[in-house]
Amino acid sequence: MDKMSLAVKTVLSKYATFSGRASRAEFWWWVLAVFLMTLVTQLIDAFLIGPALGFNVGGENAGEPLSMLFSLAILLPALAVAVRRLHDIGKSGWWFLLNLVPLIGSLILLWFYTRPGEETNQWGPPNPLY
Repeated sequence: MDKMSLAVKTVLSKYATFSGRASRAEFWWWVLAVFLMTLVTQLIDAFLIGPALGFNVGGENAGEPLSMLFSLAILLPALAVAVRRLHDIGKSGWWFLLNLVPLIGSLILLWFYTRPGEETNQWGPPNPLY
């Protein structure tokens, strides 16, 4: 959990910083933390907030306000860490637009995110934290 909390602190401290680099460990610990928090917020929405608003427990149309607020809050740091991860492997952040290509674009980006970082490139030296 120490590495996960360090990754979350690092990403949130660089909330909208698209320059620099993000190591593979920083990126994947961030992804795991976001996945777990999304799961928790959806459970809270389904079993606490939804029924308090008059919806059925776990109802489809409950709106999930807590999950939406969480997603909105982490949108910018998630984009920033993805761009910094691309910088770590020597790619421009514009490669993130591959997400607009259905399925194939996401698979290519997934492959990019799993590549080891380069030693030193135009975005600076490697991240020494991990």
